[in-house]
Amino acid sequence: MNAEFTERVLDLVERIPPGQVLSYGAIAEILGEGGPRQVGRVMAMEGGAVAWWRVVRADGSLTAAHGIGAQEHYAEEGTPMRASGSAVDMRQALWTFHE
Repeated sequence: MNAEFTERVLDLVERIPPGQVLSYGAIAEILGEGGPRQVGRVMAMEGGAVAWWRVVRADGSLTAAHGIGAQEHYAEEGTPMRASGSAVDMRQALWTFHE
């Protein structure tokens, strides 16, 4: 794993405001490097120290790892969820990144 890419991913994740999210692919697109899988690998290996629950799949569905503890964070932060509660409402929760 490229240390510079890892640092850039983690720095961007730290900037996502409470109650909002970015997808793995959106992070790669913003950084202009890698793809959703590479971002996912960074988050799986190094993301424990940042707000990992703010990074979700493009459709808002949660990975198995998100099932453990993420729901509490979403409730605390007021993250918009779909009616089922099993996915983030991407239309409302997607963070619009600005340089």
